[in-house]
Amino acid sequence: MAWAIEEMTGYKPKTTFWDDFSIVDRFGIDAVKDTFKRAFEEWKENAEYLTELVMVLNWKIWQFYEKQPALAEIYNALWMKADAYACQNLKGDDLAYFYRTTD
Repeated sequence: MAWAIEEMTGYKPKTTFWDDFSIVDRFGIDAVKDTFKRAFEEWKENAEYLTELVMVLNWKIWQFYEKQPALAEIYNALWMKADAYACQNLKGDDLAYFYRTTD
């Protein structure tokens, strides 16, 4: 499944997060958690990449909501962690970018 974010909203992805998670979805929950851990630790200080990570996680929740609820639950937990981190740690223009982009 392609991430149709650009067609729907005009937002042009800056990372490969959607593709990365789409690959590991097939390998299950542990692979998703591991991919999140690596991406989050490497990019949590980059406001644009953190914002996109939060967006991808949110879209993944809805992708799996009906067909694979266990996977959707994991994505929800990871989204909550990344979103809370962004809201608590981004400041000034970075926080404004986060809210504007995820709104």
